[in-house]
Amino acid sequence: MTIPTHLPVRYRPAGGPARGAMDLEEFARRCGLHPELVRRFVALGLVPAVRDRDGALWFAPAEVAAVARLRRLRAALPLNYAALGLVVDLLDRITELETALGIRGRTEPVRATPATREPTTTDQPIPTGEPDPTGEPDPTGEPDPTGEPDPTG
Repeated sequence: MTIPTHLPVRYRPAGGPARGAMDLEEFARRCGLHPELVRRFVALGLVPAVRDRDGALWFAPAEVAAVARLRRLRAALPLNYAALGLVVDLLDRITELETALGIRGRTEPVRATPATREPTTTDQPIPTGEPDPTGEPDPTGEPDPTGEPDPTG
């Protein structure tokens, strides 16, 4: 197996870890994972990390929750870790869009179901080219294909 030459990690220009950051072993211990699996998460881009000048990985404390989310999704869905990255990205995007629409936290549905929705003035039947069995004129203004005169005028 070849080792990738480029990993999706940032290098810290100052050389040291950020305040409150955890090293790989501490982060793996808090997540309940083996350090090699954490390295794999970093290589797949599932967990952001920062490398110092010595090449050691450093993690923000908030990433423990991100790893817990990955573990829950992995247990619930029959997907590999690479596919979980896509799922997490999509879930984050959905949350972002829902927040932008202002529907986050609502209990009622976004769209009313057809059975409970009241008809509006814009609801018009779709013209099919066949005569209306109710005898009402065609709302499109087209002449009646049966040739019968319009009773309204």
